[in-house]
Amino acid sequence: MDDLIADFLTETNESLADLDVALVKLERTPDDQETLSLIFRLVHTIKGTCGFLGLPRLERVAHAGESVLGKVRDGVLVATPDVVSAVLTALDRVKAIVAGLAATGTEPAGDDSELIAALDAAAAGEAPVVTAAQIPEPEPEPEEDVAPEPVLAPVVEAKPAAVPPPKQVAQEAGEPVATNQTIRVTVDVLEDLMTLVSELVLTRNQLLQLARTQENNGFTVPLQRLSHITSDLQEGVMKTRMQPIGNAWNKLPRLVRDLSREMDKKIELTMLGADTELDRQVLELIKDPLTHMVRNSGDHGLESPAERRAAGKPEAGHITLNAFHEGGHIIIEISDDGRGLPLDKIRAKVLANGLATEAELAGMSEAHLQRFIFRAGFSTASVVTAVSGRGVGMDVVKTNIEKYIALAPQPSGV
Repeated sequence: MDDLIADFLTETNESLADLDVALVKLERTPDDQETLSLIFRLVHTIKGTCGFLGLPRLERVAHAGESVLGKVRDGVLVATPDVVSAVLTALDRVKAIVAGLAATGTEPAGDDSELIAALDAAAAGEAPVVTAAQIPEPEPEPEEDVAPEPVLAPVVEAKPAAVPPPKQVAQEAGEPVATNQTIRVTVDVLEDLMTLVSELVLTRNQLLQLARTQENNGFTVPLQRLSHITSDLQEGVMKTRMQPIGNAWNKLPRLVRDLSREMDKKIELTMLGADTELDRQVLELIKDPLTHMVRNSGDHGLESPAERRAAGKPEAGHITLNAFHEGGHIIIEISDDGRGLPLDKIRAKVLANGLATEAELAGMSEAHLQRFIFRAGFSTASVVTAVSGRGVGMDVVKTNIEKYIALAPQPSGV
């Protein structure tokens, strides 16, 4: 794959992640001209780069989305939820095309005419705004298999190795995070560097051991200096593997926004400690579990507005993500102010599925009973929907982080 295409893919994926966050924020604050300008610039950059690289399909879709945003910027259209949904639909198509480009090295074929026509009509105020449900994803034509390109590591911050611990910062859901000056390095380079530093540490330890056997050795002072430098180097290399957990949270505001519309619920998302850093491998490990747990909170945990009013709660339910350091560990909490786990439904489902007898259930603690939700195929949902009912989500959570998971449900309203 051409280096220009590889750089374009990396930059475009970052821009698309930022756009998801910014559009959710714009929906909440339609008069935010700064956010609107950011969105317009990012989409315009994607479109312009597509033209330069000869990617006509991407350019056409991006241009159609840009036209809608241009009308919003000019005050012809208002950033209503339907308008934001239209732009998000265009961006979802861009993501699909970019994924095909990354997999094959060439722009996948497909017919976007229906989507583009709907977006153009919406921009002209001649038709209802397009939504994702109205525009099906076109079937891409088969492409020849192409060897995958080396994976680019997440952005490495150009900063000294020794940094203070991250502060506890409350990030409002949908608030774009300011970025520092960065460079991109392939994962293989970082892994090789880590291996070399590990070998250096072992050699350093051997030399220090030899120096201890000889008194009044002239190498003592230089070896102590070497030891300090090696330790600093090791710490610096370890830092290159660390990323803010906020990078794994970026897609959650969009997910909660779509879930809220789909389920006709009012859901607010708060994210705390987004700058808490994790190893990139751990970050990749928790992305899917986080997604499923937030979806479960929105679907199973939070009640409908009518149910919340009847219970004396605010109509809008809250989901809170919190990451912080405690006792040498990084704690990640996901909480909501909903009804809590429905123990009666869990018991009934356990009995219906033959997973335990009445006598066995009577002797179970609440914690033991709650763990049935992690079984594959287990769900308390009465109807299978696009959001829940198949008993897959919590099984994914258990599979991905089985060794580390700790379930601590709180009573309703906590």
